[in-house]
Amino acid sequence: MEFQVPAIYFVVAAPLIIVALTGMILMIIDLFAEGFLKKWAPLLTLIGLALAFVQVVSGWNHPTATFTPVGGDSMLVADNFATFLNIIFLLTGMITVLISVNFLKRTGLDRPEFYMLMLFSLLGMMLMGMANDLILIFLALELLSIPLYIMAGMAWPRPDSEESAMKYFLLGAFSSAIFVFGIALMYGATGTTSIPSIVEVGSESAGLLYAGIAMLLVGFGFKIAAVPFQMWTPDVYDGAPTAVTAFMSVGAKTAGFAALLRVLVAALPAASDAWLPAIATLAALTLIVGNIAAIVQQNIKRMLGYSSIAHAGYILIAVAASATVPDGTSAALFYLFAYLFTNLGAFAIVIAMEKELGQGVMLNDYKGLAKRNPGMALAMAFFMLSLTGIPLTGGFAAKFYVFSTAIEAGLTWLTIIAVIASVVSAFYYLRVVYLMYMYADESAGEAQFHAGWPLRTAVIVTALTTFFLGIMPGWGWDFARDAVIQTAQTIVAGG
Repeated sequence: MEFQVPAIYFVVAAPLIIVALTGMILMIIDLFAEGFLKKWAPLLTLIGLALAFVQVVSGWNHPTATFTPVGGDSMLVADNFATFLNIIFLLTGMITVLISVNFLKRTGLDRPEFYMLMLFSLLGMMLMGMANDLILIFLALELLSIPLYIMAGMAWPRPDSEESAMKYFLLGAFSSAIFVFGIALMYGATGTTSIPSIVEVGSESAGLLYAGIAMLLVGFGFKIAAVPFQMWTPDVYDGAPTAVTAFMSVGAKTAGFAALLRVLVAALPAASDAWLPAIATLAALTLIVGNIAAIVQQNIKRMLGYSSIAHAGYILIAVAASATVPDGTSAALFYLFAYLFTNLGAFAIVIAMEKELGQGVMLNDYKGLAKRNPGMALAMAFFMLSLTGIPLTGGFAAKFYVFSTAIEAGLTWLTIIAVIASVVSAFYYLRVVYLMYMYADESAGEAQFHAGWPLRTAVIVTALTTFFLGIMPGWGWDFARDAVIQTAQTIVAGG
């Protein structure tokens, strides 16, 4: 059989190539000039991410595809959906660099491999958003996960860091195996792994198809930390270096939802009667467990870990609504965009408060912070209000759009649960604000404040963006809606 080369347009994969090349250049430089790279790795990483960002933005409203076999569907697409997600991923990478520079130096973890691993994980995340085939989604899932396993254990020989890496690796391996099994079942039911072809072919074997969907949901559920697949989250968030925790809390979760939306909304709309009840149930369980468990936490990293679980529940509501309402996908994308700035901003303050690895992360360490550093205390209070969903914040706008689309989709019962969960979340979020402002004695809090200009820049950018998303959410909402419209036009056509 004669091998036919697929149509390849490298401009589509240019952002991926830039990110990959940046990581490889850092590796090569590290071989010959380790001292040089130790100083300049953050700047070189930012330059590479900025170049990729420019390339991504230039592709807005210009949907293209590549790696298209003769007579087949494209493996990689660069529609507005992928562009929107790539913007989130690259912004996550850039902000992570800013909040990591001083933290890594202060904790003795300023090794160039941190930035290399982050870039390769980021590459996997971007592939997740652009993948148009289940096999490529799996490869992207592994590419983003393996560097994160290593990054979680970068603080060795600290036992909790090694424990977090081992737990993340073992549970991730099991979930990946189940995910692959789901792909095999999907192939058996439809005869293809291409997302556009699954839509066209359908399946006469409903049982096999539904079993495949269930297996895929297990893999995605682990990556987005949805109940009952969330067991790893608090331990990994607590044990991993805080800069790594911040990166994975946004990047890995967004990547999981990117692929989940691709598969469910683009490939399996006809099977929504099967996956809609499952997604709605997962959303309700995730909201309840995440918010209740967060109440009793005394470690702010563990609290934000359970908070991350809870926020996955809100986004799952939008995913469930997308089965019947087109704006459901838009609401999920907007929520992810707002969550990016709010959560990374909160973790930036946590990093500034951490004296040494694992020290200064208890809630009592925040007592009297408003006296020690009024500006950062104000920023932290604002991020906590946004995570709660208080008006004039990006978090409020995100929840408003999610709840609106859920009601429009007839998921009123789920919306009621989400509103009650938001009220419960106010207890543990506002507890941080209370500790910062209601304790006037500076000696009550033992943690000192560590923040250089990169971290302060990140805090200012995230706080201002969260504020603008709260008072002028329309531009972000239109941005998210355009991404979904373009997806519908591109994916079904097969690129």
